[in-house]
Amino acid sequence: MADRESMEFDVVIVGAGPAGLSASIQLKKLAQENNLDVSICVVEKGSEVGAHILSGAVLEPRTLSELIPDWENQGAPLNTPATDDRFFYLSTHKSFRLPTPPQMKNHGNYIISLGAFCRWLGTKAEELGVEIYPGFAASEILIDTDNKVYGIATGDMGLDVDGNPTDTYEPGVELHSKFTLFGEGCRGSLAKILMEKYNLEENSDPQTYAVGIKELWEISSDQHKPGQITHTIGWPLDQNTYGGSFVYHLENNQVAIGFVVGLDYQNPFLSPFDEFQRFKTHPLIRPILENGKRISYGARALVEGGYQSLPKLTFPGGALIGDSAGFLNVPKIKGTHTAMKSGMLAAESLINTLGEEPIQELFSYRESIEKSWLWKELKSVRNIRPSFKLGLWGGLAYSAIDSYIFRGKAPWTFHHEYDHNQLKFAAKAQKIDYPKPDGVITFDKLSSVFLSNTNHQEGQPIHLVIKDEDIPLKVNFEKYDGPEARFCPAAVYEYVKEGGTTRLQINASNCVHCKTCDIKDPSQNITWTSPQGGDGPNYPNM
Repeated sequence: MADRESMEFDVVIVGAGPAGLSASIQLKKLAQENNLDVSICVVEKGSEVGAHILSGAVLEPRTLSELIPDWENQGAPLNTPATDDRFFYLSTHKSFRLPTPPQMKNHGNYIISLGAFCRWLGTKAEELGVEIYPGFAASEILIDTDNKVYGIATGDMGLDVDGNPTDTYEPGVELHSKFTLFGEGCRGSLAKILMEKYNLEENSDPQTYAVGIKELWEISSDQHKPGQITHTIGWPLDQNTYGGSFVYHLENNQVAIGFVVGLDYQNPFLSPFDEFQRFKTHPLIRPILENGKRISYGARALVEGGYQSLPKLTFPGGALIGDSAGFLNVPKIKGTHTAMKSGMLAAESLINTLGEEPIQELFSYRESIEKSWLWKELKSVRNIRPSFKLGLWGGLAYSAIDSYIFRGKAPWTFHHEYDHNQLKFAAKAQKIDYPKPDGVITFDKLSSVFLSNTNHQEGQPIHLVIKDEDIPLKVNFEKYDGPEARFCPAAVYEYVKEGGTTRLQINASNCVHCKTCDIKDPSQNITWTSPQGGDGPNYPNM
């Protein structure tokens, strides 16, 4: 294979999400204020900035106002102010309105497309001189003989399924840097490697996750209520499974509707995708969608561990920002403002050290996090997500006590466990009978994946790596009845019977890069890696 070319930058940032773009903007602004020439490169595996971005999303503009104070004059796509918060408990056929928890009140916030917001942030970064390279997947961490990260390499293009060069082969490029920020989002493939190599989770709880599944609909004008925000708990999930829904009314007769299921669920027969489809048939929800049209679909894992699951953030030559570290505020159901703040704080710590040769580990970043409102915000809600181990009603009761009596200052901290250890054996679990989709309100996985605009070039190496080929049948299928086929929201994993035998088929071209398989696989036998740069979903406005 041909040798890789290399490029030199002061700072390389992996991921053009809210954290990475905010870090690049803040770093450039600070460099200008200090008359420094700082070269910054952002690599993004999506075909364009925002192509792989998916969130609800309701934005708390606090950090945006710190980063770009005149964002309104600069055309930030915050077009729909939040107007009305509604919170419901659902039974099978009825809904009961509950008081909106204090963390979920959205006065002053905006319902947005996070993809559109990131595209706008990308233009702001480029105006400042940041170089952004979409369609380039960071696939390798460059580490020197002193165990220090000195950049990343992008993946090779034009390989066949066995990893051999084809006629279209192009080697990846090495991007060398004085410092590298990893902002890949939830369960980043490189962040996962860094966690293990530098033992970053040694003094923190295991991270815990959820999978969020979202559809964008155009609905009839008589059902459209711009700015209305609805969250639900309860049906169709049982009392011991954490999760709930969101329904956000945007502009232009559009509504974002989604369902989140905690990946610490226990029943191997549960399918988050099918729970979402079932949810849409509830009498509270169905009328909103009737006479409407589904226009987009996607899925993404969410990081839910919070304060007690934050890893060590730094290592020689680099740092974790955003959801690569896990800054989501679960009770608020918001992570954009916290991800952005972590990127800004990393930039502020970094600007003072770029002149040092070589840059030592950026310990001041963690110190600045702990002194910021971000740390206080996460610490105050640290016990709410793990309290739902007590079940739905126990979690709600504890959350009310924690919020209204202790005000987030309880003298204890609840802890998390690994999600992949939570599944019961199939023999001890109850099967779930999901109704067939009607093609009007409810849909199957394949028609949904089609709406995600997912594309992977044929013939390339499969990016979903099975470590032990015997485990899927001998463990996952025999003990758990093949949960991969259910926890994946994109029909990637399929157990196929041929001639009296069963095998696991991986339809990698369907993958929407949600990372659920990497998280929930009970044997931890699946490793998600980046496919060829630019491949995957192409979300226009999710």
